[in-house]
Amino acid sequence: MKKGYFGEFGGQFVPETLMQALTDTEQAYKKFKKNKKAQTEFARLLREFVGRPTPLYFAQRLSEKLSQEIYLKREDLAHTGAHKINNALGQALLAKFMGKKRIIAETGAGQHGVATAAAAAKLGLECVVYMGRVDIERQKPNVIRMKLLGAKVVPVLSGSQTLKDAINEAIRDWVANIKTTHYLLGSALGPHPYPSIVRDFQKVIGKEARAQILRVAGRLPDYLIACVGGGSNSLGLFYQFLSDAKVKMIGVEAGGLGIKSGKHAARFFGGRLGILHGTKSFLLQDEFGQILTTHSVSAGLDYPSVGPEHSFLRGLGRIKYSFVTDQQALEAFHNLSQLEGIIPALESAHAVAYVFQLAKKIPKNQLIIINLSGRGDKDLETVKELYE
Repeated sequence: MKKGYFGEFGGQFVPETLMQALTDTEQAYKKFKKNKKAQTEFARLLREFVGRPTPLYFAQRLSEKLSQEIYLKREDLAHTGAHKINNALGQALLAKFMGKKRIIAETGAGQHGVATAAAAAKLGLECVVYMGRVDIERQKPNVIRMKLLGAKVVPVLSGSQTLKDAINEAIRDWVANIKTTHYLLGSALGPHPYPSIVRDFQKVIGKEARAQILRVAGRLPDYLIACVGGGSNSLGLFYQFLSDAKVKMIGVEAGGLGIKSGKHAARFFGGRLGILHGTKSFLLQDEFGQILTTHSVSAGLDYPSVGPEHSFLRGLGRIKYSFVTDQQALEAFHNLSQLEGIIPALESAHAVAYVFQLAKKIPKNQLIIINLSGRGDKDLETVKELYE
């Protein structure tokens, strides 16, 4: 495989001014992985700060309703309320390892921003988070959390004022402050080496889930289900099972108001190969290569491209992809809350919604793990407004 690529996907499509920073990050990460002191500290903080391992929870009432055997990987119980803390903490330690004193990040749903702010506070690093104005409005609780944790939240007023535009502004900041600043990218996308770094920090999810399901069920699952925005929580769960041919994996994109409406973020159902934010992958764009406006009820899935490793694994046929609409996700949000007493993030609700569809098509009593990537506190205002 060509360096920095997953098949034909990936690469480093960035200005010359960023090439040295990417090379430095890649070299530092290789050393970081081999440094016993750094790895010991990371493992300790995952236990004591993040609260790992997160539980693998048997959803009994949901299982009974759907006539399946369903487990939830409870990333919503990780510190700050989502899987994002795994990568944020890992990269914050990497930044300190590199001698950087300032961290910048982008965020959509706000969970990556909160996780980055928490990690920066823990390690004594300056933190600036870029967030689209639209996302600031729909994720106010997380904006408050970021500020409480000491981060500066910068509203992004350009473009669609969502995640794509927040990434644009973060990259501009990085170009201007490369010597002192590490860009803590939140998902498995962007230029090499970021897709691999983020996936590596998130694969703890699947490593735990694999051991947990073998312990409680005595066998591997039949299905793994996770939502896919950029792709970090899904790769985090899937990666440790890729060599287990009998384990089926399905990534669930944001169908928004439906594919025909054009108001969605389902890259594999309305996109084609293109380049965005330094990487080649599937992308929602028009015939002239202009980025299309996306839509999703969940801010964390509202992004026009997808991580390159997902495009590669889809091409291999190893992971299948589907989508659910806003309405289906909202129904799942309420169903899980009322069946299990667990309020999921709207992102995670997409994965839950897909299982409601899947359960009708497959034999009964299949063993299914859903990655519950985050909790829904941040989405209560959004859901309230939609139902008023």
